[in-house]
Parts: sequence; structure tokens; C-alpha cells
Amino acid sequence: MEGGAGRGLECQKTMDGKASNGNASKKAIPSCCLKARASAPELEAKCHSTVVSGWFSESKSHSDKAAKNVYFNNPMWPGEVHSVKVENILFKGKSDFQEVLVFESSAYGKVLVLDGIVQLTEKDECAYQEMIAHLPLCSIPSPKSVLVVGGGDGGVLREISRHSSIEHIDICEIDKMVIDVSKKFFPELAVGFEDPRVHLHIDDGMINFTLSIKFLRNAPKGKYDAIIVDSSDPVGPAQELVEKPFFETIARALRPGGVVCNMAESMWLHTHLIQDMLSICHETFKGSVHYAWASVPTYPSGVIGFLICSTEGPPVDFKNPVNPIENVEGAVKHKRELKFYNSEVHQAAFALPTFLKREVSLLRDSPTPPREIHVS
Repeated sequence: MEGGAGRGLECQKTMDGKASNGNASKKAIPSCCLKARASAPELEAKCHSTVVSGWFSESKSHSDKAAKNVYFNNPMWPGEVHSVKVENILFKGKSDFQEVLVFESSAYGKVLVLDGIVQLTEKDECAYQEMIAHLPLCSIPSPKSVLVVGGGDGGVLREISRHSSIEHIDICEIDKMVIDVSKKFFPELAVGFEDPRVHLHIDDGMINFTLSIKFLRNAPKGKYDAIIVDSSDPVGPAQELVEKPFFETIARALRPGGVVCNMAESMWLHTHLIQDMLSICHETFKGSVHYAWASVPTYPSGVIGFLICSTEGPPVDFKNPVNPIENVEGAVKHKRELKFYNSEVHQAAFALPTFLKREVSLLRDSPTPPREIHVS
């Protein structure tokens, strides 16, 4: 991706499922833009500089009236475009796993992009980081041991560190470049790594997500009070992170009444995936299984979901936080005030739109049994 103020570079979250004309449909789609259709590891790191996995395109000069933008398909978000103006490219590199890009935007501050997919922006990261951390941690009393799968930017760690009851935090991340880039360009997130309770587990020799799976399999049974899965979208190798064996491994690593929170896509775009994930979790977790959501403007459709479950054991009422972060001793001394999460937002996150309940059968309200009427 080439910078320069005179070139009018824009970040395009573009998910057009079909070409606009017959000639365009015959153009070859770069292999990196096909990564959502295939799980071939050799394709994962092959991204080009001006159009990355269908999300970025370089807009043509206004004087070039004949030129047209070319958009590539990302099957996860068909038919959707969201543009964010790029002011300056700050970093562009390629790790063993993915292309890493950081740019300064005009409206959302600095933006972190992995393999062409926006991971976070300075302006709205608070919504995702705070919700995925505090929905589970505020639902159980005095959590002590937590595992984060992914989360190399450090934002989830930053939020977990607000809880003074926590004694041990493991984080399992595959890509050291993500951590290093975050520490340099996103120190307000990467501050999470500075907490002495954090123990980083990383192995650059592991392929894709096998490190996370191997780490969980080797974890002692019942070790964690909470596991937070800050994962990629379920395409290619990341598909493993939304399949039953992975959730079974998580359930084994949780104590009775332990909780897991997993990113669970958009209700506007992925009801079929939400249904599949809920079905697996109802089979795997014998406690509670719920779907929650939050507004994140730079995520496709502007809404992101969370799948939150508990294992069999002490009951967990996710909808009514028993460990409100506003009252956690030491939380107010945190370097950064909460921007999005509070107890009211926590409760509201579980209020689901009617269309979602209609399209996802496992989210429908159970019918209320008729009351018995006793006649004297």
C-alpha cells in the first residue's frame, strides 16, 4: 500500500460479492483475496501492497475520469463497503503468518490491519475490548485465573487488569510482530502487557492457531475461571476456533461454573454462523449459553457479537453482573477510565432484536408455561 498525500489513498472495507459487469468478472482475483474461500496456509501471507484481501483499494485521481475502483470479494461480508480515509502509512510489514499494517486515519485515529482486515481503531477499540473482557469477568465473583487466546494488541489484557481479584493471566498469541507493533504504535492498548500478572506464551514456529489449541490441551483441567477468545473471523485456519473440538478443549480447561467469551460475528450478516456456534456450545457447555452484542462502528455492519457460556457448576447469571467493575477495588486507579462498558450496558447487551430471534432458533424465548388456575 503506497502512501502520499497527493494520491488520495483510502481504506476500503469492501465486500462486493459479484463483479459489476461481465468484463470485471473475468479479472483474476489475487490469491490473498481468496483466503476466505480456502485454508491453504501458503496463501495466508501473500498480500499485495495496494489492495489487501478486498479491504483496501487505492482511489484514482479525480482527473482520471476513465479510471474505476476495483473491489475484491471477501465472502465474510458480501455486498458491503466502508471507506476510511488514510492520512499516513505508519508501518507495513509481513510476519511469518500475516501482513501487518498500521495507518493514521482522519476520523478514527491509528488503525491496525492484519491480512487486510481492520482489527481495531483508536476511536472505537474501547467498545470491543471492554465488552469482551467485562461481560464474562463481571458475571462471576472474584475471578482469579484467566486465559486470553489471541489478543496480541494487549487491549483485552488492559481490561482484565482492572480486576484486582485476578492473580494470574495467561495469553496465548502466535505472532510476535503484532505484539511489537502494538507496543510501538498502540501503547494505550499494549500497556496490558506491563501487568506483572501477565504470562505471555508465544511460539513463532507454530502454524496458525495450533499453538492456542496445543496450549489449551496441555492446560490442567479446571485451571481457569475465565477464558476470552479474541480470535479472527472463522475463515481458513481460524475455522478451528469455532468448531466443537476447540470448545470442548475450552470447557475442559474451565473450572465448574467457569466462563468463556468468544467473538461471535454480526447479527446483521452472520445469523447462520451464530446458529451453528450456539448449537455447538449448547452441546458442550452445560451451564448457561447466551449471545450478546455491542456497537463497533468499524466492524462490518457496525455491530459485533459475543458468545458467552458457562460450564456446569455454580450458576452464572450473565444478564445481571455480580462483580460490577465500577465497584471493583482498585479499578478506579487504573490509568485509563472506562469509555464504553458499565453495568447498564452489560445488561442491555443481552437484549436481542426480534429479527435475530426469528432467524436464530436457539435465541428464541422459551414459551411461558400456562399458569394453573385453581377453582375453589
